[in-house]
Amino acid sequence: MHEWTMWRDSFRLQLFCLLMAVLAVVVLVHNFFQLEHLDDDTVSGSNWITENNVQHSLAQKDKTTRKPYCGYTQQTLSKREQAEQESLLAAIQWPKPPDGKIAFAQSTDPAHSDFVIVEPNRFFKVGDQLEVLVRMKDFQGKPKQYGGDYLLARIHSPALKAGAVGRIVDCYNGLYKVFFTLLWPGEVKVSVSLVHPSEAIQVLLRLREERPDRVYFKSSFKSGRYSETTECNVCLPGGLPVCNFTDLYTGEPWFCYKPQKLSCASRINHAKGGYLKGLLTQEESLFFQSDVNIKRPILPSGPDSVIVKAKAFTDSSSMDRPEDPTASPSGYYYEDQWRSRSHWIRNFNKSEDITECLQGKVIHLFGDSTIRQWFEYLTAFVPDLVEFNLGSPKNVGPFMSVDLKHNILLKFRCHGPPIRFSTVFSSELRYITNELNSIVGGRNTVVAITIWSHFSTFPVEVYIRRLRNIRRAVLQLLDRSPKTSIVIRTANVQELGPEVSLFNSDWYSFQLDSVMRKMFSGIAVHFVDAWEMCVAHYSPHKLHPNEVIVKNQIDAFLSYVCPLQT
Repeated sequence: MHEWTMWRDSFRLQLFCLLMAVLAVVVLVHNFFQLEHLDDDTVSGSNWITENNVQHSLAQKDKTTRKPYCGYTQQTLSKREQAEQESLLAAIQWPKPPDGKIAFAQSTDPAHSDFVIVEPNRFFKVGDQLEVLVRMKDFQGKPKQYGGDYLLARIHSPALKAGAVGRIVDCYNGLYKVFFTLLWPGEVKVSVSLVHPSEAIQVLLRLREERPDRVYFKSSFKSGRYSETTECNVCLPGGLPVCNFTDLYTGEPWFCYKPQKLSCASRINHAKGGYLKGLLTQEESLFFQSDVNIKRPILPSGPDSVIVKAKAFTDSSSMDRPEDPTASPSGYYYEDQWRSRSHWIRNFNKSEDITECLQGKVIHLFGDSTIRQWFEYLTAFVPDLVEFNLGSPKNVGPFMSVDLKHNILLKFRCHGPPIRFSTVFSSELRYITNELNSIVGGRNTVVAITIWSHFSTFPVEVYIRRLRNIRRAVLQLLDRSPKTSIVIRTANVQELGPEVSLFNSDWYSFQLDSVMRKMFSGIAVHFVDAWEMCVAHYSPHKLHPNEVIVKNQIDAFLSYVCPLQT
């Protein structure tokens, strides 16, 4: 009887273990199935879930009417990260009109608005502050009673090819104060322009929060001769199976609709899909008119210039200050050369000067097409720096140039998705964070980063997350190799029209740039202020600035790598 009891207990134990093993296999298979077919996975501590935890049954063809379901604010953040994110979002909060909807006739009209120089006839000398008052009016000529317009302002002397930006203060009552630091002698003119009226900004805000899918992406999947192409994005509406391409290390989310016949592993490339149309109501479209209220000049009421006298002696103390990336303005043009107010800038006018600076160094350029311009400039300007053909698609990369004689290696790689490039091979989709983690670093390693333009259509939390990962990798690189040179190229302004404004407005770029500067302040990185370099210059605004501006950016960049010995 005792033996029977022991045998029975042993059988029950074995049966229990067998059932547990079967259950474990079922859970494993279920999790694997979820990873490939569901889009509400939890990856690397971040939850990307459906709105109200409900999967919406929306077809792909409903792109123009659907609303994004992703829980951008549902990331699992530490208390410090949450506090920082709240602080960043509060810092870029934009004033809203007092009423919900404003008729076009009551919106800001740059043609009726004007500016006046405060005390234009007073004695000005180099180093003084110049104050300008901007008075906004609507299309009926009535003074605006609230703020929120997005303006740009600069001082300039065309004959001297000199220019600098101004600091704009919104008084929230239709008035704006602009403060300029007078940095060179002579006749100095003032220019003010309206980029977007406050009413247009509210439309841009709505689009950023409600329609991050207004730029969509695609990937091709291929097996043998059979191929399929599906839509991709940071998040996709529920109801259809998806491939989860979330990065396993950074947790950066990326999804594509699953092909009908092919596996997710058969993805071969990534590309920009296109831009959605019909995003605005008829009334909203009136706020985006090229010759009416997009980047239109505001004319002066009275004189538009002042005479500035030189100082009695040369004051060089300002150049001895430690670097302060928050200084306003950070620099200015004089004779078409950018002069920083925080550090000496060398002029690398000869190719041999650049070769001497970069000899024995590896230079990594990470980001979008605006930093690819640096790769193109250096490769074209330095004869011994020869591009090595990697077979990469034009304008996409990765690219590499080599100077064997002087032991220089220059590399460019685009940042990971979202990126609106033409076809990028899946094997070349790399996140800057992961690339930084693979760099040993040291005194002969130079890293330059820019990342902003391709994030303009998404809620700011998406951008903050990306920068948080990059910053962590930068700090780790500096910790293991403190002598590594790391430079960040800021965003820049560009040409704007009614359509471009909805996807890549300067206001979107300004907001992201403000976040980036705050997140990297206090870290041992240097800034090349591409924003001010573009706004202060007389050249037309372009996403890819003219060569004279790129040359000044390169001078600033190399001045950090090879500082002037004084």
